[in-house]
Amino acid sequence: MVVWFVNGLVCKVLGAVPRHEAIVARILDHDYAHHLMIMIGLSEMVMAAWVWSGKWKKLNVWTQITLVAVMNTLESLIAQDLLLWSRWNLVWAGVFISIVYFNHRVSKRI
Repeated sequence: MVVWFVNGLVCKVLGAVPRHEAIVARILDHDYAHHLMIMIGLSEMVMAAWVWSGKWKKLNVWTQITLVAVMNTLESLIAQDLLLWSRWNLVWAGVFISIVYFNHRVSKRI
């Protein structure tokens, strides 16, 4: 939840990490990159609220996994030179996906 909120608010809405806007510009549209980045940031904050709410947990988990996988694959294919960890970004995305998945599996047992 914190990852979604911080990435959404700090990195995108407040624009603290200009690299994010450059990635959006390259993948989506340079002319609207700033506005798209803010919309993406707000969406990430909504994702954080959804995680926090605990509603529709299974749908939430699979939505997170899908978004992270698609986003990181596109970034690696189109904007790898702008990524913080270059090729290793996919590894960190895999770690995040694993944490989301296993956290969900563990919470189902409790």
